[in-house]
Amino acid sequence: MRFRYLACVAGLLACLGAQAQFAPQAGQAGSTAISATDSRFIDWANHCIVNRGYMNIAEPTLGLAAAGDSSLAIGPADDQSVSLGDSGIAVLSFAHPIYNGPGYDFAVFENGFLNPADPTQAFLELGFVEVSSDGVNFFRFPATSLTSDSVQVSTYGYMDATKINNLAGKYVALYGTPFDLAELAGVPGLDVDDVKYVRIVDVIGNIKGIVTADSAGRVVNDPYPTPFATCGFDLDAVGVINEKGTSTEMVHASASVSIYPNPTHASLFIDATGVPDASIVVISDVAGMTLANHPLNSGYAAIQVADLNPGVYLATIINNQGIKWTAKFTKY
Repeated sequence: MRFRYLACVAGLLACLGAQAQFAPQAGQAGSTAISATDSRFIDWANHCIVNRGYMNIAEPTLGLAAAGDSSLAIGPADDQSVSLGDSGIAVLSFAHPIYNGPGYDFAVFENGFLNPADPTQAFLELGFVEVSSDGVNFFRFPATSLTSDSVQVSTYGYMDATKINNLAGKYVALYGTPFDLAELAGVPGLDVDDVKYVRIVDVIGNIKGIVTADSAGRVVNDPYPTPFATCGFDLDAVGVINEKGTSTEMVHASASVSIYPNPTHASLFIDATGVPDASIVVISDVAGMTLANHPLNSGYAAIQVADLNPGVYLATIINNQGIKWTAKFTKY
């Protein structure tokens, strides 16, 4: 009896996981897509090295992807891209390191396009995203693909973005898929406040034979085969939101700041006396949208958060030089 009960519970959890929904396609309510013209982007990748993959990894005699070149992945997103091919790789670097600041820290742009008959669906070619502080050791964002693996997405097939999470290429051209370094905080060998490299690895998309899997071991299904020069992930750009060495640079962690109680229900107290010339605290959601600004009086503030919905938020202390220190708090 106990075995049957556990089996039923496991089956129920599997069903619930299969029905999980993530943010929808660009242009739909609740999407996390970021437009290439969004003012949050303060910089773009300035160097890119590409190692092409095959047009069809199951038929290597067809040769490698050939469309575009690495220069097309440098600078702002413009719908001009370099094709990586099956399991191809691109490594991008930046004028200044990316750091784990408020909300999303960077976004990756691909050239997918909407289904003209259904704007919730799109032709998408996906890629894993990895980051590195030293250019040697790379760490992958945990990716989720809930697209059914029972039927292959065809060469020109469309996909549902609500089944995809933490895979670059989730959104159509000129809309970036955002990534938050906080998800990798504490990973040995990675300094999330000093990310110098972003690596994109094309997802093969095949559900049989040579396959790629998400962080839970599920086969990732995307259009396959695509035996053309333009095959695989088409990298347009990587836009930076939080960059060190600019006016958005955060105060070093050694600065003494206290935020309490955490979690909180009604009041949040800020002690930023350890931040030189601290002048304001900004409350925002995890996507970086500002919800409120509060002045700091001699480094202190008492903030009412009772009207916020339960969830995780960011408190960012800013000093007179524009330098920031950010912490997360939970409202219950």
